Amino acid sequence: MVKANGITLHVQRLDPAGPAPAGRTGPTPTAVLIHGMASDTMASWYFTMAEPLTRAGFPTVLYDLRGHGRSDRPATGYALDDFVDDLAALLVELDVTGPLLLFGNSFGGTIAFGYAARHPDRVAGIVAVESSPPTPEWMGRVRMRLERVAARLPREGALAEIGAARGRIAARRAADTGRMLAETTMTAELPASRLPAGDAIAAIACPVLCLYGGDSAVGELAPAVQGLLPQTRVVVLPDEKHSVLIDRPDSVRRHVLAWLGEECGLDVAPPVTT
Repeated sequence: MVKANGITLHVQRLDPAGPAPAGRTGPTPTAVLIHGMASDTMASWYFTMAEPLTRAGFPTVLYDLRGHGRSDRPATGYALDDFVDDLAALLVELDVTGPLLLFGNSFGGTIAFGYAARHPDRVAGIVAVESSPPTPEWMGRVRMRLERVAARLPREGALAEIGAARGRIAARRAADTGRMLAETTMTAELPASRLPAGDAIAAIACPVLCLYGGDSAVGELAPAVQGLLPQTRVVVLPDEKHSVLIDRPDSVRRHVLAWLGEECGLDVAPPVTT
């Protein structure tokens, strides 16, 4: 547990399993894995990318966002700036001073882009799964999603329906999400966030990898992302939905490790299947 930006965050720090590959030159970036909003936690990254990244020689940091998992849940403070401030303060507390590889699932990718817009010289690469930079169109989708979830979960029988369709763990997470949305100002604050200027996002010069599920509506934003950041490599995984990170981890790992070598110039070991 680490105190950062006035709250306590649940953090997992993983050291590389071995030395960096012999062909890698310069400082090795630290991989920072940022999960999505509402029902997500750092577990989604822990069980998919954390071990392959440490095996590839990258120091790796995961954490639960404010309000999520085992981190503090303040009643207010859920604008994009608050989440970016948390990340910046956490890196200071952990004494992470070198280059960063930022990985974001869903809204976690938006936090990654928000941090890179402030600190473009710190970020060596961004991997965004089912995500977008903080643009008005994306934040409009975030608003609709939060409002739908906040309206659905308190309904009688909603948790039972989720449990029947997706299992006991999903129902338990949904119950916690309902409490979070009821106990905090997230639903109002997050969609109303102050957004970085378009030129600040466009100034992000590092390589970017965006992965989308072929059956997810988020992929509709890919052309706009590439319009802002022409260096973006877009990968669409057919027949997958918003949960592509959890449903197709081997495919995500394969594309990420290839991209790290081809676009970021970072020598990596072959993908590890777990």
